[in-house]
Amino acid sequence: MTGRRVIHMHFGTDGGAERFFVNLCQALAEAGVEQRFVIRPNRAWAEDLRQLGAIYETNFRLLSPQSLGLRWRLRQMRAAWRPDATFAWMSRASKLLPQSGGGVRITRLGDYPRHLKNFARNDVIVANTPGIAQACRALGWQRPLGVISNFVREVTPRAIARTTYDTPDDAFLIVGSGRFIHRKGFDTLIRAFAQVEGAYLWLAGEGEKRPALEALARDLGVIDRVRFLGWVEEPMHLVASADAYVMPSRHEPLGNVILEAWRSATPVVATRSEGPSWFCEDGKDALLVDIDDVDAMAQALLRLRAKPDLAAQLVTAGQAQLSEKFTKSRVVAQYLALIDGDLSAMDFGR
Repeated sequence: MTGRRVIHMHFGTDGGAERFFVNLCQALAEAGVEQRFVIRPNRAWAEDLRQLGAIYETNFRLLSPQSLGLRWRLRQMRAAWRPDATFAWMSRASKLLPQSGGGVRITRLGDYPRHLKNFARNDVIVANTPGIAQACRALGWQRPLGVISNFVREVTPRAIARTTYDTPDDAFLIVGSGRFIHRKGFDTLIRAFAQVEGAYLWLAGEGEKRPALEALARDLGVIDRVRFLGWVEEPMHLVASADAYVMPSRHEPLGNVILEAWRSATPVVATRSEGPSWFCEDGKDALLVDIDDVDAMAQALLRLRAKPDLAAQLVTAGQAQLSEKFTKSRVVAQYLALIDGDLSAMDFGR
């Protein structure tokens, strides 16, 4: 089938979820899907989308005159363009799905919903992990429901010279990346890193907790070995430079950064948050530690430094996981079937 048309409504900010969204839209375009986008203004990733189709930029608040205008604009867009599917990315955007028309009405969830009241107009919910799908069923969702996970950007990771960030070539280098917010647990990572004598830490990202994280590094006496790098265009190059990648999250529905570390051939230490507990196996493709367990995280890093064979084993097994579960061809084929209205495979947990 050719000539598929899709409208995406995505009101996310800037982070890993948005990176995957752009990644998927680019892959759908390669498969011949025409796309239109409704997103927040001034997104860093807007230009990448603009190459794929027209963008309408607006903020969406449930109770505002702007919301009424947005609903009218969407009705006009759907009537003129007649999409085969309308995607809401995240729960709140589901309020904008049409009562009728607009093709298949889909919400794609990358986090756990607290209730089902936003999904009254959905034909189907797509979760990116089984845990999220199970949560939807537990809340009472009875309509079609499926799991389609993520794939990694087709980037060839290239290690960055450590001198770029004033780091010795022979140092044990740890990398972390993401938004600097409480749930991401970077305070745990800094405390664990402080127990790894002589190591260096690169942190890629921004967020409200950055001043507190910088203060913590100063208080622990390690600020001279920590590099706060801000947002970077392609974090996989940073990860490829590392001896270990750490995902210290307190809550992480999937953990796409782990997939990126595997692609970058870098061994992973991660918390037993929701996503890693699903697709990682401790000691086989990653080292898993309990959430907020500083000492266990430090010991995992020390194991990787002392045992290069273990680090290589984790990378090999992780890359096998990528090839088996998280391939671009598999994920795109699942989305194309969904756009075509084939909900036969969307029967999770019935």
